[in-house]
Amino acid sequence: MFRIFPYAVIFFAFCSLAGCGSAPAAGSSPVSAPADDSSAKLNEGRNAAAAAIAAMERAEQGSSQTSQAAAPARPAAVPRQETPAATAPVPAAVPRGEPGWVTVPYSVYRESDYVAASGHGANRNAAEKNALAALTAVFGQSIQADLKLMSSYSEAVKNGVVDVSENNSLQEAISTSTEMDSLVGAEIKDVWYDGTSVYYAVAVMERAKTAVLYTDMIRSNERIITELTTIPAAQRNTLDAYSRYQLAATIADANRVYANVLSIVNKGTASVVLGNLKKGDDYRLEAANITKNIPIAVRVNNDRSDRIRGAFAAVISKAGFRSGGNNSRYVLNVTLTLSEVQLANQQNKFARYVVDANLTDTTEGMVLLPYNINGREGHLNISEAENRAVAAAEKKINEAYGGILSEYLSTLLPKR
Repeated sequence: MFRIFPYAVIFFAFCSLAGCGSAPAAGSSPVSAPADDSSAKLNEGRNAAAAAIAAMERAEQGSSQTSQAAAPARPAAVPRQETPAATAPVPAAVPRGEPGWVTVPYSVYRESDYVAASGHGANRNAAEKNALAALTAVFGQSIQADLKLMSSYSEAVKNGVVDVSENNSLQEAISTSTEMDSLVGAEIKDVWYDGTSVYYAVAVMERAKTAVLYTDMIRSNERIITELTTIPAAQRNTLDAYSRYQLAATIADANRVYANVLSIVNKGTASVVLGNLKKGDDYRLEAANITKNIPIAVRVNNDRSDRIRGAFAAVISKAGFRSGGNNSRYVLNVTLTLSEVQLANQQNKFARYVVDANLTDTTEGMVLLPYNINGREGHLNISEAENRAVAAAEKKINEAYGGILSEYLSTLLPKR
């Protein structure tokens, strides 16, 4: 619409110059101009009009270019391509409010102050567990493999076998690690839910705090090991002394693992502590020496050809103890019972066997390890059936009693 007015002006200017539709003024006489003069004026008017139009077009062109330069450039048109709905790309949604630690834990928890790792899961518990596992992985495969050792130690603290009650923060940290199945000192610092289906958690160990905690724990453990292995000579060749050295070995193993963790958290502190630590195997070797000096007498009632006593004696020797001795503190009292079993409509004869065995501490007057097996065997005559019953009992003792004794010894707790 804005172009109409300029062109109208030009049109009227043209007409004025060319004499279009002009009339003489009222009361005046018409004047006849020469033909050449009229033609010249007409050409002059046409040229002026053309020049005006050209100037206007140039002005408009300049204005259009200026507007185009000021406006943002438009991309060239690209032919539209239809994308099947099944393969059409979907823009990735960025969860609002996502904490930085979800992808980069150290963006929130500075590496100079923390050891940190994040994990995720379908629920909060899974996310926290995965975060703790990721944190443990930071310390390497050797630490992950030794988690069982630390778990045994933590359980001993939790059950009161290892006494760290003089340090409440230490006891709390160890008990918490047992419940979380994680490294001592590890904690879940934050949890975030993305609003759809995934939970995220970040687990951390504060370097300064962990260094103090682990140093205290190692020193406390060394004190406990000293107490465990300080045994009067008269009590040295006993199962209690054996259990003390076995527990000392477990604590020593845990201490070396803790020192390795400390070397990553605070290398300077670890170098001072690690140099004075003994290995768990050093204490296990001493425990083995103790068993060699502990005789266990085996006494069997109703034995046949000494077969039951021989089976138990072999297992005891394999466990590292001496068998025999008339005045032994430890005695394995065994009773073998054989009885005929009547079965209807059976041509064979059957004998039932029962073996009752009790490992006893005669000094304390108490049974340490009860053991019982039974079964039945058949043959054409009762005598052969009984022989088969004894052989079956002998086989069971050889196969099973060794494992039962070993398990008992591994869980044997020292007296406090």
